[in-house]
Amino acid sequence: MEVSDELRSLEATGIYRLADSRAAFLDPVRLLNESYRRFRLVPSAYYSRSFGPSHQGGDAESERTVPSPNREKRKRKRQKKPRELNAVERLADARHQEARPLLISAHDSLLKAKDLLEFLPEMIKGEECLLDVETKLENNFVELGSSWRAPFYEMTVCFQKAQNNEDGFCNVQRRSIPLFNRIINGDENDDAEGEFQSRRYILPKGSCFLMTDFRHVRDLIPDNSKQEYNLIVIDPPWENGCVRQKEAYPTLPNRYLLYLPVQELAHPAGALLVLWITNREKLWKFVEDELLPSWGVKDPTVFYWLKVKSDGSLIGDLDLFHHRPYECLLLGYINVNKEAELKPKFKFLEGSQVIMSVPGAHSRKPPLQKILSEYIPGTKPPRCIELFARDLGSGWTSWGNEALHFQDSMYFSEK
Repeated sequence: MEVSDELRSLEATGIYRLADSRAAFLDPVRLLNESYRRFRLVPSAYYSRSFGPSHQGGDAESERTVPSPNREKRKRKRQKKPRELNAVERLADARHQEARPLLISAHDSLLKAKDLLEFLPEMIKGEECLLDVETKLENNFVELGSSWRAPFYEMTVCFQKAQNNEDGFCNVQRRSIPLFNRIINGDENDDAEGEFQSRRYILPKGSCFLMTDFRHVRDLIPDNSKQEYNLIVIDPPWENGCVRQKEAYPTLPNRYLLYLPVQELAHPAGALLVLWITNREKLWKFVEDELLPSWGVKDPTVFYWLKVKSDGSLIGDLDLFHHRPYECLLLGYINVNKEAELKPKFKFLEGSQVIMSVPGAHSRKPPLQKILSEYIPGTKPPRCIELFARDLGSGWTSWGNEALHFQDSMYFSEK
């Protein structure tokens, strides 16, 4: 089969633009690997939360509407009579019904991209890694950061400095730095390696992170406007009963987010804010009525992240009420007056879009800077920050109580 321009674009940039659709498919591994010079993320480590192929032949309509016999049997046993939705659930369903045509159109476009579907299994397979062997040995940064010993923990950061001679000898410089409650900068031009409690962490070139709990978040506020941010991504640990039961990660009361210094972090010449949000209707009301206004975000636009398996089928039934195969992003501008922008150097958000990818670990989101680049105000490259981050990126500041979680060397190999 002849390789299309779109597939070549995916291999080169990590983005496949789907024709006649407000949708794109992302390869998160390719996008993340742009941050590294000497290392690369191992695909089989990123896609460790694997999904098997669909048993329904890849037909779009059957994938959305026809559950398996066993699932249907369990559903009848669990709930014999259909329950009438309450007022809040009806609002949530109306929001879903509004998004449904766009999601269906995007997924149909994906299923028509035959070259991409043939490429997907190869894309997520990659090379073998030691993830299953080493997972039990991972450091729990949430627990370590809350310990009384936290101020005494230090990370040894190793920087490689190449010498200008024929044998290419590299001089390794080591520096011990307090791990918690201190901003740590990586090397501007090369990847660095951090050593902590017998584990090794990969710090991409040009990265910066602050690992603290919520009490120290204001330490992020820059000293001058030149250091403020044009892109602010926030992925809060929303209160969630399912997450609490599974103990997947500690959650945060929603009202705490009102105290995030978002306006102080936003560049005075304009910033694009991206907020990941769950499908709970009460949460949407809080975010739309209180949270976004308190941050100064105007005219939010909804994007959708639609999750698919390696054969292109959805990871679950689109209309399943409590476990839908998509998540929402609210995007809006801070310090941008559309009416006053005579000749903007960026493209204004216009209408909802769909981002599709094969998901990685639980709650890990795909990287967004490249897919959103045309909508970011300010100079290029933009200054970017992620709040509640669990990984690092080149040119990004990352804040959270486990910002190094996905930087463990077990997820990487050397180039």
